[in-house]
Amino acid sequence: MKNFTVERLSFTTLSVLPGSWTNQDYLELLRLMSFEEAGEIEPAELKAMCLMALTDLEPTEAAALVLGYLFADQLSSGQIENLAHQMLTEKLWEENPQLHQHEGFFKATQLLYEAYNGKFPRAEAVQFQVQLTADQPDDLTLLTAEPEAPLLRLLAPGMPGNTLLKRLFGEQLAGNSFPEAEFIIWQLKTIRQEACVLVLEVVGSAYWLDDFKYADTYQATTQADTVAEEAR
Repeated sequence: MKNFTVERLSFTTLSVLPGSWTNQDYLELLRLMSFEEAGEIEPAELKAMCLMALTDLEPTEAAALVLGYLFADQLSSGQIENLAHQMLTEKLWEENPQLHQHEGFFKATQLLYEAYNGKFPRAEAVQFQVQLTADQPDDLTLLTAEPEAPLLRLLAPGMPGNTLLKRLFGEQLAGNSFPEAEFIIWQLKTIRQEACVLVLEVVGSAYWLDDFKYADTYQATTQADTVAEEAR
């Protein structure tokens, strides 16, 4: 166990994941929609053209196309069709049991929400910066190789006792095997690192991390995962 001082520096809500859709993605989607002149569109116009082309389809058709693009190797055509209908009313990035697909469902929904002016649920994520101060410089190595699990163990004590993360993953937070952690923290960036201080920027679903907005400065302990995940 390593002890840290944890301080929340900022907290904001996002409806779009930073860098989640690129011009290349828009170009590929246009090609999937048989947009013949896709390669001739100016880069600055690709997103607008992609959104316009999506709205030429029925909402469930557009949803199926986007899901097929994102999950081509993971979902069958039947699963995509079912999920495309569910997307109109359900927050799949929260409600679907496949945690490893949540970020993809968020990306799909945020794009379709924008294209269809609110016909799909509004996606909501959080972004915050947190400062972690270690007792010893070497303790920061816990947060370099596979940081998600030890980081969540530091974030959880700053949230209320009934927060969803604690209720559903209490055993993983207390133990040394938390393979789901990488699917809860979607983006992680180092902002600043000094001898005993590490400032991280975290992006993830509000479903799991929204309660961190209540965090003040506090002490917490953490440990790395030491139990290897069984081969799937």
